[in-house]
Amino acid sequence: MPSPFPGMDPYIEAPAVWGDFHGRLASEISAELNRQLRPRYVARMTPYVTYESIEITGSMGIRPDVGVWQNQPPSKAVRESATTITPPAAESEVAYEVPLRLYTVEIHAVEAMELVTAIEILSPVNKRRGHDAFSDYRRKRRDLLRSSVHLIEIDLLRGGERPPLERPVPPAPYYITLSRANRRPVVDVWAIQLQDKLPRLPIPLREPDPDTVLDLSVIVARLYEQGGYDMLIDYGKPPPPPELSDAEAEWVEALLRVSR
Repeated sequence: MPSPFPGMDPYIEAPAVWGDFHGRLASEISAELNRQLRPRYVARMTPYVTYESIEITGSMGIRPDVGVWQNQPPSKAVRESATTITPPAAESEVAYEVPLRLYTVEIHAVEAMELVTAIEILSPVNKRRGHDAFSDYRRKRRDLLRSSVHLIEIDLLRGGERPPLERPVPPAPYYITLSRANRRPVVDVWAIQLQDKLPRLPIPLREPDPDTVLDLSVIVARLYEQGGYDMLIDYGKPPPPPELSDAEAEWVEALLRVSR
């Protein structure tokens, strides 16, 4: 069943859905590019592992974008030793962190495996000030912008702190930016409204080769059905935070009313 939204579905931003969507999006972008780029280029998924703190509720640890962890009871040896040690005065907690795998899609020139274009798909931790992945991504972004590598940033998340731009751009819930190495500091920006279809993006390569094209709208629609997101999303509830503006909320309500 297709999404009721013409472009990005804000319900996909829910933590229980986003982690799966992020990995599928990177995989599908890589696969689609490889159908177009061979034999001179290859698109590869490059993983980055960060760590995310999770809340412990009772005996269960909950990581919103992946699943549930069961706390293990004390081992038999620990229980038996409890009778021979001085008992602790109190219990406290440390942050409980689990690995979180994120992906970049990199286009390499096959001859020397030179990095030509980096496609960054932002995740919530990349936009959360204070998280390791926030500072790591800002550092990586700065290094890419100082290099001869083209950079595309795909931000399909309404929340969090966006990567900085020097000039103001139209307000929108979603943004895609393209920084061509030979045009810096000028950056192309797609400011995408909820009502908009996702764009067909130019993907720059090494000169004199022409751009290839990535139809993000087709890819996201395909992933919605592949991921079975219609079975995971309750459209009877409001979209996940941040709250929509009054105009956006009215539009979403009218759209979902028609699709029910």
